[in-house]
Amino acid sequence: MAMQWYVIRVQSGKEELIKENLQKKLKVEGKEDLISKVVIPTESVSEIKAGKKRITQRKTFPGYLMVEMEDSEDAWFLVRESPGIGDFIGAHGR
Repeated sequence: MAMQWYVIRVQSGKEELIKENLQKKLKVEGKEDLISKVVIPTESVSEIKAGKKRITQRKTFPGYLMVEMEDSEDAWFLVRESPGIGDFIGAHGR
């Protein structure tokens, strides 16, 4: 099956933890082939603090993850049943 990108709503501020938990769950259940990438959208931001320039990563869309996965019932179920994950954006009743 072809992989497609999906946007998933998650608990804001816990994106990194939820991403790690989803990747661990895939490995434990032996289903790494269902999901190829889990991404937290970020952008580089330069800021000056105490007279020093720093470049930091800021979340572009806090509370959201992007997932490249198969369009299969197994993949959908695996993601939806993971802790901290709300729902797919624009899932059209799925």
